Amino acid sequence: MSKQTQIYGLRAVIEAIQANETIEKIFIQKGLKGELSQVLESLIKSKKINSSYVPVEKLNRLTNNNHQGVVAQISPISYYDLEELINSTYELGKTPFFLLLDQLSDVRNFGAIIRTAECTGVHGIIIQKKGSAPVNGDAIKTSAGAVFKIPICRVDHIKDAMFLLQASGIQVVAATEKTSDLLYDIDFKLPSAIIMGSEGRGINPSVLKLVDAKAKLPLLGEIESLNVSVACGAFLYEAVRQRL
Repeated sequence: MSKQTQIYGLRAVIEAIQANETIEKIFIQKGLKGELSQVLESLIKSKKINSSYVPVEKLNRLTNNNHQGVVAQISPISYYDLEELINSTYELGKTPFFLLLDQLSDVRNFGAIIRTAECTGVHGIIIQKKGSAPVNGDAIKTSAGAVFKIPICRVDHIKDAMFLLQASGIQVVAATEKTSDLLYDIDFKLPSAIIMGSEGRGINPSVLKLVDAKAKLPLLGEIESLNVSVACGAFLYEAVRQRL
């Protein structure tokens, strides 16, 4: 069952941060001033919390209550530590199978991918704190509850996660059209992590430089790309096919 996913008011949000609540994002009214707002901004900076400054109308749409210029979205799940998850996967005698999402921002795509990842036996999903779709009500609904059944790790930077995976003997495979290699050419029986890019930009070029392999899907029609959740499903099930 999910816990409360939204809190509002300067003092309440400050107390939530100090209590180490897992906060997805904080919306702050543009031009907000005062001692408490300075305390909040300092905490956001020190804890590296995703935040944005918005017009008061945005906050009014988020809640009918007296928000005092601040609304925070609280994660309904607890995130896993990536290093511990990698170690426990090996300790259980499993061949690691991870999924990285490079700033995928559409909540429904995110939920659909979580559902497919759970169905295909992915050991963990890795997302970046900033720029990623939140785990909210829409994501939970689209995932059909899978969000509560699969470990999700949240990292400061996708690159850090890649370095840790590679140092742990896990190949990182990019799903990208910027290659001549098809996904059927990749050996997914090896410890593997597949990285999917965002809906518009794809995988960040600086991230793409660091992968171990690149692979694409064959596209036989006139449209040049697939929806990211559909493409992700094709990649995950090819790995399943090889591992069965």
